[in-house]
Amino acid sequence: MTAKRVRRRIVLGILMVLVSLPAGVAFAQTKIKPGFNLFSVAQDQEIGRQSALEAERQLPILNDRSIEVYVNAVGNRLAVVAPGADYPYQFKVVNASDINAFALPGGYLYLNRGLIEAAKSEGQLVGVMAHEMAHVALRHGTNQASKAYLGQAGLGVLGGLTGGKSDSTQKAIGAVGGFGMNTLFLKFSRTDEEQADIVGAQMMAKAGYNPKDMVDFFEFLRTQAARDPGKVEQFFSSHPAPKDRASRIRKEMKMLSIKPTQPVGGFSQARAELLGLPKAPSMQQIAQGQKTTTTVSQARIGDGRVVDTSIDRPSTTFRSFEQRGRFFQMDYPENWRVYEPANGYGVTIAPDGGYVDTGGEERNLIYGVIVNHYDTFNSETSERFIDSGPATTYSSFVDNSGRIESRTNLAAATNDIVSQIVRTNPHLKLVPNSQRTETLSGAQALSLVLAGTSPVTRTDERVTVFTRELTDDDVIYALFIAPGQDYDELRATFNRMINSLDVNDAAAHR
Repeated sequence: MTAKRVRRRIVLGILMVLVSLPAGVAFAQTKIKPGFNLFSVAQDQEIGRQSALEAERQLPILNDRSIEVYVNAVGNRLAVVAPGADYPYQFKVVNASDINAFALPGGYLYLNRGLIEAAKSEGQLVGVMAHEMAHVALRHGTNQASKAYLGQAGLGVLGGLTGGKSDSTQKAIGAVGGFGMNTLFLKFSRTDEEQADIVGAQMMAKAGYNPKDMVDFFEFLRTQAARDPGKVEQFFSSHPAPKDRASRIRKEMKMLSIKPTQPVGGFSQARAELLGLPKAPSMQQIAQGQKTTTTVSQARIGDGRVVDTSIDRPSTTFRSFEQRGRFFQMDYPENWRVYEPANGYGVTIAPDGGYVDTGGEERNLIYGVIVNHYDTFNSETSERFIDSGPATTYSSFVDNSGRIESRTNLAAATNDIVSQIVRTNPHLKLVPNSQRTETLSGAQALSLVLAGTSPVTRTDERVTVFTRELTDDDVIYALFIAPGQDYDELRATFNRMINSLDVNDAAAHR
């Protein structure tokens, strides 16, 4: 067979494949990664369960069997295609006239009666439900709580919730406002909203609905805000509209394969039944009718004393720690202790005295090492410590800026985690020209140093951050924390520990 005939057959084969593809097939729908989170999926469910109990003490849940059956049928169709963890989604209707909906961690979804009455079709209702379920799947609620708790508890929690007891979740949530109608679970950023729009549209397409219905309902809400702002005030206060929302969803629709199926059916009957009931009160009326008896747990602060940091020198004899899932192992001085949380993949290794109690819910780590897994890029990060872009190799330092030019996912992840640390520990600043490219456990890595006056010890504190890429674009990070005056003496110990880090890329780390 001649080369010309071979090429002709290849071309014909490609054309036949293209012709056989169904119309509207999705080629490259947008991929969204969940955000920074201190909590496990199991903790999400426990937080949601307790929050739901508290919320339902404050909200009038509509007890109407036919409405419950319909809403659950619609929700269950979406739950089958929801990404992320397999949450036991639950759906309830609140007897309130406001056009609003919200979801709590772990899959507890609440729809105001006014929302169902305002929707014009099952597809529009599905658009809002898919959006709220996307918040759950992306764990936006506990992402918000994690960032708030990191700001109160300090760097120590980056190794995991080290209490190791069943009450560690309660303590963490109590420190940032408690369960129930916690605004950390209910108020999202514009980036969160855009992510929920995108993932919600993807869920609709998979479930057989047209995401255009989501666009139409959000456009209706926008016009409603101009005519009757009070009706949708709650929705937009907790769901700030991202820029060019409609065009962004339409753009995603072009990348989706939409195979329309028959609706669950019964929307018109359910809506008519609700409209025939006595008028529902507004959320403001509901709030005014309640007695304010709930107290919110506040994080405690220290008394301003300077903490004594007299700590024994690290032993020159080392032991080896192996993470329970064999994700990584590391050597550590035998006179240091290992604090491995009950959930997650992290560990904190510190000497006696490395943790101090300043009166907060979590002890403050002033001396020790944290190793953990990190799996997100924060698109809202404004302060960049390492420049990232489309290229795939490291390049030289940027003059006078103390930054590394690096155009990889590793650089983006490093920017994200360092920004989280600095935002919630504002006393720490990047040490100019401290960034380095490294190789850890056979893979590319980055490092940099943060320093500042510790609010706990009132002395200089230094934190060296290492990030090492994993084969799936996630990263493993290590933080080495100590007073500045002890850092030179600890250098050999810290070098021994980071050089002993052995990462098993094939082990589970999600």
